[in-house]
Amino acid sequence: MAKRTLQILVVDDDEISRDLIEFTLTEAGYRVRAVADGREALEVLREGECRLVISDWDMPHVSGVELCRSVRGADFEGYVYMILLTGNAGPAEIVEGMTAGADDFIAKPFNPNELVVRVRAGERILGLETRDMAIFALAKLAESRDPETGHHLERVQLYSRILAQHMAGLPKYRHVIDPEYVRLIYQTSPLHDIGKVAIPDCVLRKPGRFSDAEFAIMKTHAMAGAETLDAALDRFPEARFLQVAREIAATHHERWDGSGYPNGLKEDEIPLCGRIVALADVYDALTSRRCYKEPFVHAVARSIIIGDAGKHFDPDVVEAFLQVEDEFVAVYNRFREPDEAEMKPASKPPAPVATA
Repeated sequence: MAKRTLQILVVDDDEISRDLIEFTLTEAGYRVRAVADGREALEVLREGECRLVISDWDMPHVSGVELCRSVRGADFEGYVYMILLTGNAGPAEIVEGMTAGADDFIAKPFNPNELVVRVRAGERILGLETRDMAIFALAKLAESRDPETGHHLERVQLYSRILAQHMAGLPKYRHVIDPEYVRLIYQTSPLHDIGKVAIPDCVLRKPGRFSDAEFAIMKTHAMAGAETLDAALDRFPEARFLQVAREIAATHHERWDGSGYPNGLKEDEIPLCGRIVALADVYDALTSRRCYKEPFVHAVARSIIIGDAGKHFDPDVVEAFLQVEDEFVAVYNRFREPDEAEMKPASKPPAPVATA
């Protein structure tokens, strides 16, 4: 049997069951890690080597359902496919498990052939994540025309996810932002400036501030990006990731007070994903070096963002930023440019946010 590249994590407190699953999967050519409880499983998953988990439902300390919830709420680089083993796969259990984030179920006692077939189905699903790499490569290609952006995409991607994850826990957004929404923002935010491929080099690569005419040309990148993604949506209208990418590209320069572009949208007319990426994008611009300015330290960028709450930015997004600003600083330091100094968090307590 040829060895397969996927490494599977088996989680079961029953040693006999655990050994049997491990044997079945090893015989099928998979690499297997086996642990006895959910807490240890989370530690293994943080290493980033296992992308598919087979977990027993009933375990002490951390059950299979609780493990699913922890995985979906964790900050893993890639998607983790979850299969639950259960002795009672009735409708109520299936609803509970899938609500917690399970992808599939296998009844106990399991049939070895069924186990392997379901694992291979999960392997096919994980293979779709190459789409994420293609999206990022496309965004990088567009960004490569701009000589000043550096690690801009990586930082904006992570800033956007940090904001969305925090807002998901707020009562107002609990039924709006779920783990899939967070993943989509993380996945598609690198495409926010895809429309810059349509901007002439004489404008995009100009060493200095734009004239009014040049800025008018630069502003067309938002609609150009939306139109580019519209072409993809015409071909794949059900692709949710393309819909979110299109909303971000079209609206990340809109402003809460209606003074932004390209359509002068205001407040909740602006899709939430666009409001989130807008703050992430501006924070990165403020804290990055440009030919016409040095990077601002975090405290200065923070002050500017607070001052623009209710004007440029959704006050709720600004409030979220203030709650997670130390995470922003950590991302900046991780992806800062080689000639830029390490940034320190602001020493002041969070300031009140202006309302619209």
